[in-house]
Amino acid sequence: MINLKRWLVWLSRIHHCMGFGIQSPTDYSFVRNVVNEHWPYYAYENLTDADWKQQKIGRLYFRLANWCQPDVMLADSYQRYWHAGCRKTQFVKDLHHVELARVDMNDEKGLAALLSLCDEHSVLVVEDIWRNPAVWKSLQNDERVSISYDLYYCGILLFQKKRYKSHYIINF
Repeated sequence: MINLKRWLVWLSRIHHCMGFGIQSPTDYSFVRNVVNEHWPYYAYENLTDADWKQQKIGRLYFRLANWCQPDVMLADSYQRYWHAGCRKTQFVKDLHHVELARVDMNDEKGLAALLSLCDEHSVLVVEDIWRNPAVWKSLQNDERVSISYDLYYCGILLFQKKRYKSHYIINF
């Protein structure tokens, strides 16, 4: 049943593969080289999990950390993936400024707190966006968010004020 659902999600998003339709060179590059990069990275051998979804998302987080190179991050269950992507990252329990953070869609208090800490250099990853489309839509429409990537399993929010507001659905 889970494999069927995974394939149905993939097929429903097939026209959003590999950055098709993205006009911005920066956003296209992000989708191709970070989100949907299929080349093996140096740390993939050490980053394996039995669960396919956790491994897929973990490798995305590895590539995000490699791209973003954050100094400080909130500690979470994917810490080994984040740290493999950026060895200099320090993990803390509370943040005063967000460079890169992951939060669950069901943690609305945590989401609001993190949004208030975000600036133009912040990257916020929201997990399980498919569980509550209304909350995800409100995050996309938030005035502080300039670019959002809907990957179904998670969403990525960027806060670059000089950019036009853009929302992308990606077949991840």
